[in-house]
Amino acid sequence: MGGCTSHTLGVENWKPFRLNELFDIKYGINMELNSCVETDLDDPEGINFVARTESNNGISERVKKVEGKTPQPAGLITCAGGGSVLSTFLQEEPFYSGRDLYLLIPLQPMSKLAKLFCITVIKGNKYRYSYGRQANITLPYLELMLPATESGCPNFNFMEDYMKSLPYGDRIS
Repeated sequence: MGGCTSHTLGVENWKPFRLNELFDIKYGINMELNSCVETDLDDPEGINFVARTESNNGISERVKKVEGKTPQPAGLITCAGGGSVLSTFLQEEPFYSGRDLYLLIPLQPMSKLAKLFCITVIKGNKYRYSYGRQANITLPYLELMLPATESGCPNFNFMEDYMKSLPYGDRIS
């Protein structure tokens, strides 16, 4: 396999964690895109509008600031409870959120790489929500199999190191 490196996960040391043990799960602002004014992508005053879509990092449109509405802060994870259920993304800019969109706020410090690792594991559970099932009630109880420390806590250092070890992992900033 010329030059390929093994990226062993050692899943025998993983344990289940409920999503609500890792994140504070909040319902987003619940805005409607049709009540916003669209703007150009290069508008420095524009705000991303994140919805339940599976594409473009969940961003449906870029909109003008809405009087009286404070955008969600950058660095949060968004997760669709309906629509394209479990479409989960890291939002790197402030954003407005649409219907049935949940915000996952880490309960303890978590690096960007550890968040991306968790996002991948969350998305791996999409099959549980096929045939029109939604995650609006069950999302907090979704079990993720994650690497654990000897004391039984999520091993965020392992997650970060693993992500760095992947091809081009050093380019994620």
